[in-house]
Amino acid sequence: MSISKNVKIDVDVDFGENVIVEDDVEISKNVKIGHNVVIHSGVRIGEGSIVSDNTVLGKVPLKASASATTKIKDLSSLFIGDHVMIGANCVIYRGSILHDNVFVGDLASIREDVEIGEYTIVGRGVTIENQTTIGKYVKIETGSYITAMSTIEDRCFIAPEVAFSNDNYLGRTEERFKHFKGPTLKKGSRIGVNATLLPGVTIGKDAVVAAGAVVTKDVLPAVIVAGVPARYFKDVPKEQLLDKGGN
Repeated sequence: MSISKNVKIDVDVDFGENVIVEDDVEISKNVKIGHNVVIHSGVRIGEGSIVSDNTVLGKVPLKASASATTKIKDLSSLFIGDHVMIGANCVIYRGSILHDNVFVGDLASIREDVEIGEYTIVGRGVTIENQTTIGKYVKIETGSYITAMSTIEDRCFIAPEVAFSNDNYLGRTEERFKHFKGPTLKKGSRIGVNATLLPGVTIGKDAVVAAGAVVTKDVLPAVIVAGVPARYFKDVPKEQLLDKGGN
């Protein structure tokens, strides 16, 4: 185990074997750190949080020469709130915020400049790219891909293997740099398994995207869309709307 002298560690912090903690890290009380965890400089971990084996916190991003969204810049500290649970083999980058009671499943990757609201669940193997904002009580299930520059509001549901996209030009021509934008999910919207959302689309409040659909244009609030490309199917049943007691 290698823990820098310039670290603030509160009471009842439990470290596993082979843990590395760099300078300027703060760990609050009752935190549990698993085996082989690497905590880079500037990480803040709130009270009662759990970090499982082989996870890396506070990683600084590398920039590929052809990357269009990664920027080399000074990033703020990685902030992990109280009672956050982080699974094994996760990588969470510097410059992001995980608010209280967030759950992150094994093998997840969360890039820089991401903010995740309270009680949100990030499932096993989920990837959340940079410059993305996620609200409270969101569920993102196994293997989903959330592209850079996306917005997900409170109480949204994203089923397994959903894919977001943000580049209509597929990496060709300079014009694409003017139009990068991930999808926006309004409060309470739900996305079915293996659906694909194309760049810049907005999914309206309480709307539902059916399994396997490909969304090419905005979806109105409280409707269900299905198919390739996705089209109106029917209205969402009233008892499923958030304002009518759905959850």
